[in-house]
Amino acid sequence: MKMERHSVRHGEHRIDFSIVRRDRTTLEIAVEPDASVVVAAPQDAQLAAIEEKVRKRAAWIRRQQRYFVQFLPRTPDRQYVAGETHLYLGRQYRLKVVPHVQTTVKLVRGFIVVQTHRPERAEMTRELVEAWYRKRAHVKFVERLEVNLLRFPVPNDFRPKGLIVRQLRQRWGSMSSASRLLLNRRLIEAPIDAIDYVITHELCHIAVPHHGPEFFELLERVLPDWEKRKHRLEQKMA
Repeated sequence: MKMERHSVRHGEHRIDFSIVRRDRTTLEIAVEPDASVVVAAPQDAQLAAIEEKVRKRAAWIRRQQRYFVQFLPRTPDRQYVAGETHLYLGRQYRLKVVPHVQTTVKLVRGFIVVQTHRPERAEMTRELVEAWYRKRAHVKFVERLEVNLLRFPVPNDFRPKGLIVRQLRQRWGSMSSASRLLLNRRLIEAPIDAIDYVITHELCHIAVPHHGPEFFELLERVLPDWEKRKHRLEQKMA
């Protein structure tokens, strides 16, 4: 899908936006969770008309961007040394690095215990911990997906065609136009109720791909306390 990239001025601010041309008769503006702006426009829409529409909705766009920006993941620097704290499912665990001939990572009474034959190498510890996080993310996200599908009247209507776990810089998750669910690996560090919020949010996009009133009406029906969960996600992962 070809996207045209443009921008307009709104006071002291510049609003960058992408245009996706489709077989439709109206313009639609969406602010994505990563604060990017996408305009779905008819094939023959003039750029001047699109820019004018963006300018008219500029105040709303800026409000939406401010709302989403506060929830973007902010990755703290980690040194992967003994005693450092790391999150898993919303709880803090202290890193314990143990010399051993075998390499393993496991949770033991408040510790993430890393067994490694090179305990002095933080880079090796980092690789082991990250591999453990990815493995746990795949297991836990599949489990929570099944739980959250039950929030919908006909769960199979909202079942994604695939689940991908990846380290993302600017969003917690997304749902592709082909109904493939993408979740940020870092989400495994968040509390279960926050993970459930992100999954449910993205599942709603199978029925409503944009963030208009129809989307939030659906989200409110299936997850009435979504705002509280989203705030918890922000607080824990800041």
